[in-house]
Amino acid sequence: MQTISSANQFDHLKSTGASLILFGGEHCGVCNTIKPKIESLMAQQFPDITLAYVDCEQSPDICGQQSVFTLPVIKMYIEGQMYMELVRGFSLMELSSQVDRIYRLWKAT
Repeated sequence: MQTISSANQFDHLKSTGASLILFGGEHCGVCNTIKPKIESLMAQQFPDITLAYVDCEQSPDICGQQSVFTLPVIKMYIEGQMYMELVRGFSLMELSSQVDRIYRLWKAT
């Protein structure tokens, strides 16, 4: 999982292929708990999707521009378009199901 620390990096990542971005923070217990689980899930089931992390404590400008005001938030982009957003209360099963649906549609085109 790569760490995004600038708006240019973020814009480049979301406009290139498929990407899943976790917005979190160092002091967010939930974020720190789910981060390795999301990394494992994505590596096993969706290796073609780029995985990235934005630390909102270190990069508040990116989080503000993306309207991320609570943590954790997951957004999925394909070629610049946002296809999914999960905020605060979500399960890994829900994440996997939604990513799988979007991923299959993307691969079918």
